[in-house]
Amino acid sequence: MAKILILDDDTTFAQLLEGFLQKNGHEVTLITHIKPALKLIESQEFDLFIIDYRLPDGIGFEVITHSRNLGLSVPIIIMTSFNDVRTAVKSMQMGAFDYITKPVNPDELLMVIKNSLAKKDSKAAKIEATDLDFIKGKSAIADKLYEHIALVAPTDMSVIIQGESGTGKEFAARTLHQQSKRSNKPFIAIDCGALSKDLAASELFGHVKGAFTGALTDKKGQFEAANGGTLFLDEVGNLSYEVQIKLLRALQERVIQPLGSTKQIAVDVRIIAATNDDLINSISGGEFREDLYHRLNEFKIQLPALRDRGGDLELFINHFIGLSNRNLKRNVKSISAEAKSLLLSYDWPGNLRELSNVIKRMVLLTPGEIAQVDALPDEMMIAVNQQTLPGSSFDLKAVNEQNEKALISETLLKAKHNKSKAAKMLNIDRKTLYAKMERYGID
Repeated sequence: MAKILILDDDTTFAQLLEGFLQKNGHEVTLITHIKPALKLIESQEFDLFIIDYRLPDGIGFEVITHSRNLGLSVPIIIMTSFNDVRTAVKSMQMGAFDYITKPVNPDELLMVIKNSLAKKDSKAAKIEATDLDFIKGKSAIADKLYEHIALVAPTDMSVIIQGESGTGKEFAARTLHQQSKRSNKPFIAIDCGALSKDLAASELFGHVKGAFTGALTDKKGQFEAANGGTLFLDEVGNLSYEVQIKLLRALQERVIQPLGSTKQIAVDVRIIAATNDDLINSISGGEFREDLYHRLNEFKIQLPALRDRGGDLELFINHFIGLSNRNLKRNVKSISAEAKSLLLSYDWPGNLRELSNVIKRMVLLTPGEIAQVDALPDEMMIAVNQQTLPGSSFDLKAVNEQNEKALISETLLKAKHNKSKAAKMLNIDRKTLYAKMERYGID
């Protein structure tokens, strides 16, 4: 049984969700506003947060930031009614585990909850990481990527891995470690984006008892734990300026000093850093030290976005179908022409991670052997329609109206033209729905 906090101002929906989760053995706490939720997570322990994106007093991202500042590792699922996968991708970049769109599919929700709770167990997390296997692919860009990995892996050079969210940066880092001379030593990954300013130095370099309030025992830092092996600093650009100074000294002098201690400890660690953004921009903005950047950037590996990998996309689709069939006890053997066309036309802003989630959802919602287009998220269809609209890149208002009209029409079909049900699914009132139907000429 998991202790789950639901943050959603739609009380009717939240109560239905509460009853459903309680029937599945979970303990649920409901709350409708962000400010009291922030106080609650400071005083109580939860195993999982399920948070609506838009709330009366702010947006769900505030909870992600607050949790990170508290040093919490509680998985967060973002819910959104706006069918905007880019919002979801941003939430995952900020530290959310996954997202789900309203109206919520019960089987999909249980799958996402199960995966997020499993993340708390390190063994399960390793299994989940292999599910995102960064299989090589057959494109020229894939060949070049693995040539670079094979070239630099046997050396002790520091490496920066740059790429969009979801492109497989940690998998690339693990591959570098496995092909290095340090492969029989520890590989330790740290999500710098999840470290608060106060806890980052302690996490990296350790502390002694009494170094600060709450330091009840000595703690070994990750530099010391990774001695002889590889330390992977994911989203390194999120480290505070003060911690960057300490990190630079550790790399230059090969020694660390735990907080509150006068003792220096020699360490032999290879550093692999990863970033979504080009750190050059952070340097020019005064947010990242140039001298540290040059220490880290002895070799740079650029991971390609999924949309740039050509024929590899079909290879990955088949790979994830196989994994999902095995994990979900399904038997999907093929994809309908319409569904396949949508998968190949979509631009995949969330890259491999998004593809893995979409295929897993598709397989879950396919009881037979052929996956149909209705097993794919509505936002994919909207995004593809937006890409093909003439002049869409210049007329934002027209794009939004076209998307809104399409979404209302699709929802009315799903609700069998029950306008009250459709309004509830769209998270608007009936009066607003009637006005929009009239405006767009929807019968």
